[in-house]
Amino acid sequence: MGMPATDRIGIDLHQADQELMAAKRIALEPAGLTVAQYAALYVLADSPGISGAGLARSCQVTPQAMAVLLRHLTERGLVERAPHRWHRNVLETRLTDSGRAALELADERATEVEQCLADEFTEAEQEQFRGFLDRAARALRRAADDLG
Repeated sequence: MGMPATDRIGIDLHQADQELMAAKRIALEPAGLTVAQYAALYVLADSPGISGAGLARSCQVTPQAMAVLLRHLTERGLVERAPHRWHRNVLETRLTDSGRAALELADERATEVEQCLADEFTEAEQEQFRGFLDRAARALRRAADDLG
């Protein structure tokens, strides 16, 4: 039945991703943000006025999930939404001052997690690791294309 679990690189990749997400969840607690909320605020800082649909694409979540997330962030006063100047049916989303402050705290702590990971490898190993991850992503896209 397939290959043994010990030979499945996907399991190793999944476990590393789970550890990264767990560390980020802990890091983001003082800012009162989830990993998904942090990701949304991070994108908003770079793309003020982005639509909910654009934000969903950037954060790789469904528009429905983003709508719920934005509702929570709006209720907490971290983002504000207003109709676009020319397209009244499109809501532009922007960080509030409170949202920017929460993002700064969250980003400082998330960066510590990323730095801890980076410190585990030399610069050459980091470059090689990124190359391996890029190849893995391309191979997985090919597999999905072949199966679909």
